Amino acid sequence: MSRIKFKKDYQRRFLKEILIALNCPSLRAINQFGFGIPYSTLKNYMNESRTIPEELFINLCSLAKINPESFDKEKLPENWGQVKGGKVKYSR
Repeated sequence: MSRIKFKKDYQRRFLKEILIALNCPSLRAINQFGFGIPYSTLKNYMNESRTIPEELFINLCSLAKINPESFDKEKLPENWGQVKGGKVKYSR
């Protein structure tokens, strides 16, 4: 599952634009469209402590009828952020 990384503050702007386009009064109201995302995860997306999955990004854009190419973003590889275990030898 790839992730979408926005520039600073652009992920929040993207989500606010989605809320306006979908006529949702709050972040919690996004789940009325059948996404089933926990509210805490949505808050983490809003305050940019987590990156948005590519599938969710595409689904939100298509639901709100917004062009996904209109946002300044970059697609991160699937293994982005994973620890490279076993590469560094630990000795005491």
